[in-house]
Amino acid sequence: MSKLDMTSMYTFHDALRRDLRHIAEVTARPDDDPRRVLATAAGWELFKKALHAHHTAEDEALWPVMREALAGRPDGLALLDAMEAEHAAVDPVIEAIDAALADRESGPARLGELADTLATALGGHLKHEEDEALALIDATLSEAQWVEFGQASGKYVGPDGPRVIPWMLDGASESAVAAMLAPLPEPVRAAYTNEWVPAYHALDLWPARA
Repeated sequence: MSKLDMTSMYTFHDALRRDLRHIAEVTARPDDDPRRVLATAAGWELFKKALHAHHTAEDEALWPVMREALAGRPDGLALLDAMEAEHAAVDPVIEAIDAALADRESGPARLGELADTLATALGGHLKHEEDEALALIDATLSEAQWVEFGQASGKYVGPDGPRVIPWMLDGASESAVAAMLAPLPEPVRAAYTNEWVPAYHALDLWPARA
């Protein structure tokens, strides 16, 4: 049984997978130009912000701590190398999608292909991390180190928290929501319920038509 509470990781991963499904739906619509639809989707911008914050937190506040703890263990270090390489492979796909959105000569087929590439690259990374890296994290880090990573993650989200937190918890189980909100101060929990969630749901995340 895991000694560390991995709720935050699984919840974030589930939110990324949810948005990958939205992106696939948008780029597969035969009656809309996906460039216009995706370019006006608040969901695409939020997805990019959340993904960047999550991967930056891992690259700068998790993997280096793991490397120090795993010194002399080639198997563990090789897995961390793979995690970092998989992160690096996702960024150019995001950039290519943004370039396609800005390119009037680029056809919908190109965007659909890029969305498939993103789903494969990011989906494969999330599964690899869950299948192997989370167990290594659990076996390697102390509770205090894991808490420090969680705090660092919050800093990387920063001022985007009022949007990213409702985004992450959209569709999450009641237990996951409770676990994620529990460490927050009461005024922040109140703001989440009374302000952040209504504002999030008011966004036109994935418009049917542009």
